[in-house]
Amino acid sequence: MNNVILCGFMGCGKSTVGKNIARKTGRRFVDMDRYIERQAGMPVAQIFEQFGEEGFRDREHEACKELASLSNLIIASGGGALTYERNVAAFKGKDKIVLLDVPLHVIRYRLRNDTVRPLLQRPDKDKVMRELYEKRLPQYLAAADEVVKGESSPMRTAFSVIDRLGLKK
Repeated sequence: MNNVILCGFMGCGKSTVGKNIARKTGRRFVDMDRYIERQAGMPVAQIFEQFGEEGFRDREHEACKELASLSNLIIASGGGALTYERNVAAFKGKDKIVLLDVPLHVIRYRLRNDTVRPLLQRPDKDKVMRELYEKRLPQYLAAADEVVKGESSPMRTAFSVIDRLGLKK
């Protein structure tokens, strides 16, 4: 195993859990969305606004290929990254993809006060979240090499991933 790629729906804890895993294992943590922002020189929201979703997804795919060529990373993928087969293919084989499986009601609670995610700044956000969650969950499951329940604390979830993958410092 080379890198560990965390996938799952927004609010499942990819970044927080990923940072905890990195600290405990001595690996470097990379948040894929922040990586794309640094490469593009602008926030994800601005990339979407200026280049559309397709422009963002192309940058995301390039980021997947670049990150897959590196070693010993803990990568928090973007919420939609591993719903695209070309991105899954970039990591499959040498990296481990781990789904942080968190029920929708827990995600709704965690994101109840979110003011950053564009998807959630709308009156029908619960409906949109449910539809997107139901669409993406089977895609996450198909991409994942391992599934870890992510309802508990980020540190406990990080230890579950570490144990499941046999990661050592």
